[in-house]
Amino acid sequence: MIRIGKNIFVPEKELEFQFIRSSGPGGQNVNKVATAVQLRFDAAHSPSLPEDIRERLMALAGKRLNDAGVIVIDARRFRTQERNRRDALDRLAELLRRATARPKPRRKTVPGRAAVERRLAEKRSRSDTKRSRRRVSQDNDT
Repeated sequence: MIRIGKNIFVPEKELEFQFIRSSGPGGQNVNKVATAVQLRFDAAHSPSLPEDIRERLMALAGKRLNDAGVIVIDARRFRTQERNRRDALDRLAELLRRATARPKPRRKTVPGRAAVERRLAEKRSRSDTKRSRRRVSQDNDT
């Protein structure tokens, strides 16, 4: 069971583990033992997640979320199956914790008068600088 908040948790039965052969360190063992872990969590149909958390989780998952609404986490960092399993669970738990945080609502603001005046003064200064760099034409002297 993954505990996320005070009364939000994901039971182990909603998680599906698949063990696959991993590339990387391990010597000859890498060709014989399936140490990499694929953790699958059906976020779209999970009964243990409130709707608002589900929506934020699916937005945060990014490329780990497939078309069916299942989050797939690959863990192949370590040489043992158990450590990779723990790593996958930790990464899912962190993703779930980030999804529980409500985003702060944006408050509209208006720039102050001094800021507006500074911006306009800078624009005038820049305009004057560019105007002084222009080529003086002979047609305007007559």
